Amino acid sequence: MNLKSLANHLGLSQTTVSRALNGYSDVSLATRNRVSEAAKTYGYRPNVNARRLATGRSCVIGIAFPTDMNMFLDPHFIEFLTGLSEKASELDYDIMISSSQSEEVDVYRRFAEKGTVDLVILSNVDLSEERIRLLQDLNMPFIVHGRTATCDSYSYIDIDNYGVFHEPTKMLLEMGHDKIAILNGHPNRVYAIDRLNGWQDALKERGVTPNPDYMRAGAMSEENGYTFAMEILQLENRPTALLCSSVVMAKGAYRACNELGIRIGSEVSIVAHDDNVPLAQASDMNPPLTVTRSPLRDAGREIAIMAMNYLKGTDIKELQCLWHPELIFRKSVGAPPRTDI
Repeated sequence: MNLKSLANHLGLSQTTVSRALNGYSDVSLATRNRVSEAAKTYGYRPNVNARRLATGRSCVIGIAFPTDMNMFLDPHFIEFLTGLSEKASELDYDIMISSSQSEEVDVYRRFAEKGTVDLVILSNVDLSEERIRLLQDLNMPFIVHGRTATCDSYSYIDIDNYGVFHEPTKMLLEMGHDKIAILNGHPNRVYAIDRLNGWQDALKERGVTPNPDYMRAGAMSEENGYTFAMEILQLENRPTALLCSSVVMAKGAYRACNELGIRIGSEVSIVAHDDNVPLAQASDMNPPLTVTRSPLRDAGREIAIMAMNYLKGTDIKELQCLWHPELIFRKSVGAPPRTDI
């Protein structure tokens, strides 16, 4: 079935059907839904080249990253990309992943010059904001997975990273812990800075001075979790609790505890942020891991929806999402060990 046949079947003009299929807001929601259902029923698929000529869109979302970052080895990136790709496909959009052996910004300039993508997704934001400023200068639509200090000027989705460490630290303090260490992500990433601030503030609110010996930061890998935990747990004045930036890091910390003969939940408490990465299921760990939870795949799917709304002209202020992770208490947390025995 072609566009003309579909329009005749529905008793609508070809223009109305075309605009309905492309999600234009000047076509009522009822009509858009009716056209979409008919297209599915009769197997109608728009001609991609014709649609691009009609709309000026490529129907592609772009992502760029430098090859030296090894993003495809990062389970967190893969989980986010899976959600983004799944939802984009449902919305008849494709994902273009472009790597750069030199400067990542060169990829964005190429996207803008060639018009190969309609919108760019940024992740792993740092304090420099170089990529954000460039895309704004290029007048290139983009959405950020994360936030920076100037987040009022662009669309984003993020979680309350300050709360990710602030709330569990408060909980641990209320349980009697005052020697709480953190195994954080990359120190120049905004999310890691927010989590560090959350941990520090929670301690200071209770009159506890943050101990620099209890701070480690780096890639959120199992190996780093293991190495950091081994270092911290062998300090003379070792902590009674660990906060990990991911469940993957917590797996490494669990391994370190097992090798050192430290019982999790009684001799040391462990809390992690859970992105719901399939290879690291917090509830399956022994003992089950206490977490703040916000699935990365859900964030990827939501960004795909936000991208479509952005391209339809939705105001930026309506495309600024801040999610608050839920705290799930499990057996990896207990009161600190008694020292008066």
